[in-house]
Amino acid sequence: MSDHVSQRVKSLAESATLAVSAKAAALKAEGVDVVSFGAGEPDFDTPAHIIQAAKDALDAGETRYAKPAHGIPKLKQAICEKLKRDNDLLYEPSQVIATIGGKDALYLAFQAVLDPGDEVVIPAPYWVSYPEQVRLAEGKSVFVTGDEANSFKLTPGEIEAVLTDRTKVVVLNYPSNPGGFCYTPDEVRALAEVLTQRDLLVFSDEMYEHLIYGDQKFISYGAVSPKAYEQTITFNAGSKTYAMTGWRTGFAAGPAPIIKGMAKIQSQDTSGVPTFCQHALAAALTGDQSCVQEMRKEFERRANHMYERLNAMPGVTCVRPTGAFYTFPNVSATYEKLGVKGSVEFATKALEEAHVALVPGAAFGCDQNVRLSFATSMKQIDKGLDRLAEFLG
Repeated sequence: MSDHVSQRVKSLAESATLAVSAKAAALKAEGVDVVSFGAGEPDFDTPAHIIQAAKDALDAGETRYAKPAHGIPKLKQAICEKLKRDNDLLYEPSQVIATIGGKDALYLAFQAVLDPGDEVVIPAPYWVSYPEQVRLAEGKSVFVTGDEANSFKLTPGEIEAVLTDRTKVVVLNYPSNPGGFCYTPDEVRALAEVLTQRDLLVFSDEMYEHLIYGDQKFISYGAVSPKAYEQTITFNAGSKTYAMTGWRTGFAAGPAPIIKGMAKIQSQDTSGVPTFCQHALAAALTGDQSCVQEMRKEFERRANHMYERLNAMPGVTCVRPTGAFYTFPNVSATYEKLGVKGSVEFATKALEEAHVALVPGAAFGCDQNVRLSFATSMKQIDKGLDRLAEFLG
């Protein structure tokens, strides 16, 4: 008898980040002391004023369907104010949608704009869900890998070389998950000089915009020029900035017809973000932002520490992280010594022998690398790095 599972599902890859977390959790359940660098979420608690806003909303009976499903007026106004304040982007509520986390916003957008065979340019290293979401929308992913010597950042020429008449979307994610790099404002403007000459869309994933380090500056792609604004859908969420991963609160802003299309799909899909969570995100976006800086400073301390330690290990080279909370070291020089053929075998061996969980770079399009999250305590970071250093000998 047929298993009745669709070819769509059979062709879909499981999230590598969630798979690593699950395997590490299974070992922990067996009593094994595992140090995990797999988590893509802050290790801080959601700030108290955000939690209180949710409690107040619950007490006020905000437990029914959100009306409208694509975002209550209070949240949409808060998103518009945030985008103006932080990003120099002027949007009306009709250009904004609230979604079940940033991942859902991207999924809805791909579904709303892609027709079968449309090409989506995805810079590598890339977040694991981009190509799978493109596949689900029957699009075609076109990968272009950044030079590690340039911190994986693409040049205008490298992007231009892969654009075709079938290119519908170019995905930009900075600060990068998993690369930990961030384009400078001048580099973003240079990319825009190429992309604004084309009739295409830019998906600007700005999930980690406030987690930047050193003298790094951030500019939203859509703020570069009027043309860039017209072609851009900007994605963000409460997840990383406000330690709200479990709240599943995201949003997108862009051309009203596309946002309307996303809302139409959402009406047949999730029916939107839980109402009390929308009140919590509104409080996060409009409230005291000092909590963001407190988390950012601690992440920066960890970023610098991990960068120094990883580069001191034999066979490891690591680009300095200037954003997000990931390091993405190149460990390929250790493969022969360890008797492994790639990042998946490297990660498996590290987990089984050193009890250190990290994510293979193959899942991000770079098999020479592995991703380590520093969204964990400094004590755990040093414990894990001590084990990794001993593992590499």
